[in-house]
Amino acid sequence: MKRYFQYLRKYKLQCWLGAFSKWIEAALELLVPLVMADIIDTGVTGGRGIPYVLWGGALMLGMGVVGYVCALFCQRSASIASQGFGTNVRNALFRHINTLSYRELDKIGAASLVTRTVNDVTQMQSAVAMIIRLVVRAPFIAVCSVVICLVIDWQIGLIVFAAAVIVSLVLWVIMKKSVPLFTRNQRGLDRLAQITNENLEGARVVRAFQSRDKERARFDGAADAMLDNSLRIGKISAWLNPLTYAVINFGVALILLWSGYKVDAGTGLTTGEIIAIINYMMQILNALIVISNLVSLFTKAHASMNRVSEIFDLQSSIDGGGSAQPDFSAPAVEMRGVNFSYAGEDRRTLRDIDFSVPRGAVVGIIGGTGSGKSTLVNLLPRLYDAGEGSVRVFGHDVREYPLRELREIFGVVPQNASLFSGTVRSNLFWGNDRATDEDYAAALKVACAYDFVMEKGGLDQPVTESGKNFSGGQRQRLTIARAVVGKPKILILDDSCSALDFATDAAVRANIAALEGVTTFIVSQRASSLHGADVIFVMEDGKIIGRGRHEELYGTCPLYTEICDSQARAVV
Repeated sequence: MKRYFQYLRKYKLQCWLGAFSKWIEAALELLVPLVMADIIDTGVTGGRGIPYVLWGGALMLGMGVVGYVCALFCQRSASIASQGFGTNVRNALFRHINTLSYRELDKIGAASLVTRTVNDVTQMQSAVAMIIRLVVRAPFIAVCSVVICLVIDWQIGLIVFAAAVIVSLVLWVIMKKSVPLFTRNQRGLDRLAQITNENLEGARVVRAFQSRDKERARFDGAADAMLDNSLRIGKISAWLNPLTYAVINFGVALILLWSGYKVDAGTGLTTGEIIAIINYMMQILNALIVISNLVSLFTKAHASMNRVSEIFDLQSSIDGGGSAQPDFSAPAVEMRGVNFSYAGEDRRTLRDIDFSVPRGAVVGIIGGTGSGKSTLVNLLPRLYDAGEGSVRVFGHDVREYPLRELREIFGVVPQNASLFSGTVRSNLFWGNDRATDEDYAAALKVACAYDFVMEKGGLDQPVTESGKNFSGGQRQRLTIARAVVGKPKILILDDSCSALDFATDAAVRANIAALEGVTTFIVSQRASSLHGADVIFVMEDGKIIGRGRHEELYGTCPLYTEICDSQARAVV
C-alpha cells in the first residue's frame, strides 16, 4: 500500500484540502440536530416564540450553504487527485512493463497486462476519489454521532454504540468473504479479454474455418464462469443493506422504548433531545450505509491493487547494467555450449549450440517448425537470456553490455510484421530518430519499398492500426526498412520475407548483402533464399545438425536435402 503514496505526492494539497472541506461539511451536519433540538426546547416548548425559531432556521440554512460549497470543493479536489493518481500509476506501470524481458511478458500474458493497466488501475483510481470524498466523512459522522449521544444520555448512547459495533462487524465479515471472489473476477476478466483479443486478431481465421460457433461457445463459457462468480459476490453483498437496516432500526426501537420508559419515570429527556438522538441514529445509519456500499468498491480496489503490485514486484530476468564496448575486430557472434528452455518448460528448446560468425558474414538458418530457429536469433540481442553457456557479440558476453547499447548493434525484423498507427515516417523513426529523409529513402530502397511508398503518398502516408492499409508483403518490406535505417552492425531477418514473391525476395537479399560491414542472420523456410549465404545452419529439435554452404549441405545433410527437394517439387 505504501508504494502507491508516491503517486499522490504531487496532489497532497488537493488530498488534504479536499478531506478538510469534507470534514467541515460533516461537522456542520452534526450540528444540525443540536440546533433543531434547541429550536424545539427553547423556541417552541420554552416559549421564546417565532423569532427564535426563524433565527434557528436561518442558522441551519446558512450551515447548509456552507456545507454545499465545501462538498463541491471536495468533489473537485478528489477528481483532480484521483485522476492524477490513475495517470501516474498507469505511466509507472507501463514504464515497468517495458523493462520486463520476453520471459516475464510470456508468463503474465498480453491480455492480463492490458486488463491490469486499464481496468485494475481504474478501480484503484475510483477508490482514491471515494477515500477523499466519503471515507473521511462517513466514519467521522458515525463516531461523533455516537459520542454526542453518549453526552446527551450515556444509557441511550450505549445502545447507539452497540448498534454501530454490530454493523461494523457485519461489514468486516462481508468484506473478508468478498475479497477472494473479486480477485477471481478480475482473472475472469483477463480470460474474457484474451478470448476477445484472439478472435479480433484472428477474425479471418475464425471465419475461414467456420469456427464462429465454437469461438462463441468458448466466449460464453468464460462469460458464464464470470457470471457465476459475480452471482456469488452478489449473494454475499446482498446481505449488507438488510442486516445494516435491521440492526439500526432495532436500535431506534430500543431508543424509543428506553426514552419512553425514562419519560414515564420522570427522569426522561426533553423532546428536542429525543429527536436529536433519533436524528443522530439516522445519520449513523446513512454513514454506515455509505460504508457498506463502499465495501464492494474497496474490495475490488484491493484485489486490483494486489494484481497491479504483482506486476511491479516482477523484476526483469535481464540486467542491462554492464559497461562493455564492442570490439569490431572480434567475431560478430559466438555461441558456446548454449542451452535454453522457456519459462515453465522442462524441455530444452535449444541444446548444445556452438558456432562462430565473422563480421560481415551472411548466415542462413533453416529447419522444421519448432526446431528453435527464432529462439536462437532472439538470444543474440538478448530478448531472452541463455540458460547455460555463453552468447558473445563482438568479443563480449551479451550480459556485459549496457542493454541499450547492445540493442543498438542490432536491427531486428520479427516474424510478425508489426507496424504502429501513424505515418510511414513515424514508423521508420523507430529505427533511427536522428535519420534524415534521405536516410529513410535509402532504407526504403534497400527494402524495395520506395516505389509503393511514394505512390501511396510518401513518408507522410498514414499507417492505420497494425498497418492494415498495406498488404502483407508491403508491411514486411517496411519493417525491413525500419531495421535498416538504424544502420545496424548485425541484421536479423526472422522469416521476414515469407510474404514476398521470389523476385522481390531475391532483390531485397541482394540489397542487404551490398550493405558494407553488416552481419546478417536470415531465418527462412525457403531454401532458395539461403543459397547465397556464407554458412547455413540446419536445425532440428533445438540442435544444429548441419552447417556449411548450400553446395556442401545438399547431399550430405539428409534434412536439408529433403527440404530442398520438397520445395523444388512444389515449385514444379
